[in-house]
Amino acid sequence: MDKKIKKKVWTVKRISLYAIVLVFVSFVLYGFFFSDNRSKLNIDRDKITIAEVSHGVFQDFIPVTGTVLPSNTRFLDAREGGIIQSIEKETGDMVNKGDVIMRLSNSTLELSVLSQQASLYEQINRSTTTRLSLNQNDLNQQQRLAEIDYQINLLKPQYTRFKQLYEKDLVSKRDLEEIEEQYKYYVTTRKLTHKSYMVDSSSRIRQLQELNASEGRMRQNLEGVNMILDNLVIKAPIAGQLATPDHELGQSIVRGERIGQIDEIGSYKVRVKIDELYLPRVDIGLKGSFPQSGLNYQLLITKIFPTITEGRFEVDMEFTGNQPQSIKRGLSVRIRLELGNSAEALLVPMGGFYKDSGGNWIFLVDDSGARAIKKDIKLGRKNSEFFEVIEGLKAGQKVITSSYDHYGDNEVLIIK
Repeated sequence: MDKKIKKKVWTVKRISLYAIVLVFVSFVLYGFFFSDNRSKLNIDRDKITIAEVSHGVFQDFIPVTGTVLPSNTRFLDAREGGIIQSIEKETGDMVNKGDVIMRLSNSTLELSVLSQQASLYEQINRSTTTRLSLNQNDLNQQQRLAEIDYQINLLKPQYTRFKQLYEKDLVSKRDLEEIEEQYKYYVTTRKLTHKSYMVDSSSRIRQLQELNASEGRMRQNLEGVNMILDNLVIKAPIAGQLATPDHELGQSIVRGERIGQIDEIGSYKVRVKIDELYLPRVDIGLKGSFPQSGLNYQLLITKIFPTITEGRFEVDMEFTGNQPQSIKRGLSVRIRLELGNSAEALLVPMGGFYKDSGGNWIFLVDDSGARAIKKDIKLGRKNSEFFEVIEGLKAGQKVITSSYDHYGDNEVLIIK
């Protein structure tokens, strides 16, 4: 009798098949959930710059270029036009205050000055004649009063005696009346003359004051007219070094034309051009420095010119201590201008990465040094050497600071 053989469910073949399927599914699930699916790019280690994030003192400064200028410069402008008659000093000469630099001639101006002088002298003479006339009139009135007083002094005692004699019937009434009329006439005349003198005196005083003021103005005008010809002689207003363009004898100079300038020697300042981006942060009193011949020289902003030209504005900086001995006009110096106080901060070196990332992310090198992963960060202030790190990095970490131009959207860099 045949025996029914039961078919085995878990055969070796089936178990092997299920095992293979299980391994495949596990591999797929692992790849889906646990593998790194980020885009990668292989890069050459020799073509990148790796820098370390560190703690240090952040100095808020910017490098700027300044030009050395004299602290005091006086420009020479022609106050009157004319023809160059003589040139006493040449460009580059050292001059003292008051030295004659150039002489001009102007015949038209000279004739005009002579005419004005004659007119003013004539007006001054008329004023003097008027003053003499007023004074003479005053003297005449005083003389008239003196004569009247003299007659009164003669008649008064006669009138008194005649009055006494008349009471004694020693003189006639007619004689008394005659002397009385003469006496009263001179008394009345004196009152009227004195009143007229007082009125004339007030008017004379006012007229004399006006004449004196007018004559004073005329004399001032005369001095001004006389100085017009002095303006044809160009003199040095200060001591220093003369700088003028090339002039020739007989050359015409117009009124207001700049003839040259005088630079005071021994005192200098530095004029600096700064990007307009920093205008809100630049103020009087900010410090700067530059090295020369092994020494460091300190400067201070003393004046700001807020006008923007070609994206930059200018400031004047003066030395707070010694000046370089070899300094001269026109010398260019590289200045380290401080915009704020120094402070401890987390620092990452400057590099081309900022242009591509805008400072919002950076490639952080892992501990193995074989990979760099894209990392979000936040940067603060910057100077010519470092960025201030606000968040996203720690001291001791290493980052790629060179340009990211060819990395595209890859998030992981494989360093070989």
